[in-house]
Amino acid sequence: MNLKKKRVWIYLALTLALILYVLVKSVNLNPLYLDGALFWAFTITVYTLVWVLTGMGGVRMVQDELHRGVFELVPGGKFPKQAKWIIGIPWAAIAVTVIGSSVFFNCSAYRSQIGESEIRKFSEEVQAIDISQVPVVDEQLARKLADKKLGERPSMGSQVVLGEPTIQMVDGKLQWVVPLHHSGFFKWLTNLEGTPGYITVSATNVKDVEYVDGKYLKYQPGAYFFQNLTRYTRFGAALFTGIVDYSFELDDSGEPYWVISTYKNLRGFSLPEATGVVLVHATTGETQKYAIENVPSWVDRVQPESFVMQQINNRGEYINGFLNWANKDKFRTSEGEIIVYNNGQCYLFTGLTSVGSDESAIGFIMVNMVTKDSFQYQMAGATESAAQSSAQGKVQHLKYTASFPLILNVNSEPTYFMTLKDYEGLIKQYAMVSVTDYSVVGTGETIQAALRDYEQAIKNTGAQPNLDQSAEKKSVTGTVERIAAEYNGDSTDYRMILSEYPNLIFNANSQLSPELALTVPGDRVTLEYFAEDIRVTKEVGTFDNLMYQQK
Repeated sequence: MNLKKKRVWIYLALTLALILYVLVKSVNLNPLYLDGALFWAFTITVYTLVWVLTGMGGVRMVQDELHRGVFELVPGGKFPKQAKWIIGIPWAAIAVTVIGSSVFFNCSAYRSQIGESEIRKFSEEVQAIDISQVPVVDEQLARKLADKKLGERPSMGSQVVLGEPTIQMVDGKLQWVVPLHHSGFFKWLTNLEGTPGYITVSATNVKDVEYVDGKYLKYQPGAYFFQNLTRYTRFGAALFTGIVDYSFELDDSGEPYWVISTYKNLRGFSLPEATGVVLVHATTGETQKYAIENVPSWVDRVQPESFVMQQINNRGEYINGFLNWANKDKFRTSEGEIIVYNNGQCYLFTGLTSVGSDESAIGFIMVNMVTKDSFQYQMAGATESAAQSSAQGKVQHLKYTASFPLILNVNSEPTYFMTLKDYEGLIKQYAMVSVTDYSVVGTGETIQAALRDYEQAIKNTGAQPNLDQSAEKKSVTGTVERIAAEYNGDSTDYRMILSEYPNLIFNANSQLSPELALTVPGDRVTLEYFAEDIRVTKEVGTFDNLMYQQK
């Protein structure tokens, strides 16, 4: 075989190997991304070496003067100068880009990528959450409940495995959605139409678990060939686009989609920034690409959590420049984050703590997972881990473990809420811990019981309710059914139940009105209480005994 034919066959084999590699690894072919740049630099290098070596006759081993085996190029052995340039330029370009996009030259860009956070007052912006809508099921428990539901169908247990649970708002209902993945190659081969559905787990009710079948998931991470989600997306809609963060979401009618974030790098190969999403219908494979401003309203996530957390930490690390040896004003995120929903919007919520501080938070930040708008709440308090330890300490004899806490607004007070679970991961109690004073803890077997215990713990400290006097008040008129007085060490509190509102307890301090001491069951009264207060016991702002006025 002559040299020309040999070179053709080598190039052909090399090309086939590269095509196979691209298909298997779903490589991004855009050289503006690091993986794409490395692929093209490697390809150019290999092709150039083949051209040089075949043109020079190849390589052989010879013995030198010391009788050692060495390699030499034949004939001639001189490496062409142009080949050095062809190989060197792409690798040099990568090196220059990596160095040029480092924080040393782009400190301001690293610091400002998250954008300016709007400083907000906690009591005004973090709306009280309806007790019935508090998410008590975390990811670990959601997976356990989904696995139990799957176990009710023995024939399915050997065919599928659970995918990654994703919390989301579906048609106004907060729930975890768990896709079903193929358990192996042969299971996929015998079920090419896809796995038969997904499992939904209510985030607010451990008994609300549903197996949804008939919604076949043909395209998924656990599939093979061109049913593999990454491969299908890469060669269908994102050949030259950065894609990351695959999340399984349902539209409001229950149709299954994969929401895949697209991104670009703001500086060289650094500072990835979400630009939109690719939506892939898990059954039909229908693919649509959206910019951030045009994503459908049911899509909860566009911003990858890893991007957001890194950007927050970059801002804290470089708040005063790159060379801040004294760590002045530096901060970082606390150990953990959680997805919360506020007014129907999806947010990432995490605490902020000073660099070097372990138990105290300096504030909190909420980042909209679609728009990346961020809101910062500056307040001193305990970190999430400190709150977990405090809650576990109150029930240490039971050896319960606390879930990662979320923030509730309890009458304008930032309050950590978490579940207390046994060694099986089942919810046994609920806990509330004050953010500003994590020694104030309330626990109970129901949320209402934990709330009452928490209120009593606050009272035991001698603290007065932190009511926002500018908050909206609600006026009610009714008939006193029961009333009782309790001395709190400074003044007298009157608690009453109105016949028209049997599920509420109204608490009024004697300083509000002298008529309180004269009020008896059967009297008609008008009172105002703070509408944002989520507690069973409502703090009364004004009181008027209508019967007393008539007399």
